[in-house]
Amino acid sequence: MAKKRRAVAEINVVPYIDVMLVLLIIFMITAPIVQQGIEIELPKVAANSLPPEQQEPIILTVSKTGEYYLNVGDNLKKPVSDEVVMQRVSLILKQKPRIPVLVRGDKDVAYGSVTTAMVLLQSAGVEKVGLMTDQP
Repeated sequence: MAKKRRAVAEINVVPYIDVMLVLLIIFMITAPIVQQGIEIELPKVAANSLPPEQQEPIILTVSKTGEYYLNVGDNLKKPVSDEVVMQRVSLILKQKPRIPVLVRGDKDVAYGSVTTAMVLLQSAGVEKVGLMTDQP
């Protein structure tokens, strides 16, 4: 009687392990790079307002034309320069370090203007910046 040979299919997993290790290295290198930048807390569309016991926030408004307005100071309807924003915000943060800071940007303003505003606030010592939205 002759013996029958059975064909056994084997999968070579070595190439899959190599690909997995390469992907792991790529993710390990890119993860810290992605996490750098300005920390912000984005509000949800149906966001709750600040709690009543919370301090009145500093609000930096960015108009359609890219001008900055602060809700603190002598003339609230007058645009302020980058230096004035940094000076006023840093002075307030020295007195009230836990005061919330919000950016209120016009929906048609250039993205770069809002980003510049956030960098100014970060330079003034703000750790977290909130973005204001309207309720739907």
